[in-house]
Amino acid sequence: MISIYKLKPKFQQLLNPVLIFLHKCNVTANQITIASILLSLIIGILFWNADRMHWFFLSLPIGLLLRMALNALDGMMARKFHQTSTLGEVLNEMGDLVSDFIIFFPLMKFQPESLYSIIAFILFSIINEFAGVLGKVVGEERRNDGPMGKSDRALLLSIYGLLLFFGVNLATYSKYIFGIIILLLVLSTFTRLKKALHGA
Repeated sequence: MISIYKLKPKFQQLLNPVLIFLHKCNVTANQITIASILLSLIIGILFWNADRMHWFFLSLPIGLLLRMALNALDGMMARKFHQTSTLGEVLNEMGDLVSDFIIFFPLMKFQPESLYSIIAFILFSIINEFAGVLGKVVGEERRNDGPMGKSDRALLLSIYGLLLFFGVNLATYSKYIFGIIILLLVLSTFTRLKKALHGA
């Protein structure tokens, strides 16, 4: 399936110098994960208040790119420098769920006409991540199959932030947009579960 996640190896190569620098500064994988959660909280707060300060909409494309970098770096740090741990896995998985909820929640404020669709989007995003974790529980690896995985959702939300920053009104189309996203999330979840069971 098509997914931004397939670009991850190239993205990680670009982050290698940053990884080495952080390791020299004695930064740990878990500290990077916590930093990602705190960054998500800041993004969510700025996004919620973007109706008061218009340029706060830019917190989505800028902040989500930084969050993607941190999400890649914590895993790279853990694997390369032997910092993998049960605590790290719990922080990573729960941190992603909490962070997504914080960042997605303001959508209900800016697209009230699609309230129920947004609630469904948040719910299916959580289910999608649980389906990914189940891949490791019943199989051998976490499933990150798209479409509409974590990276894909971050890209769409970044585009959304840019559109609002430039004054594009999405009220007429938001129900259809979220409807398509939800369908892709269902497809992604089904794909993850299917591949997890085949790998069991």
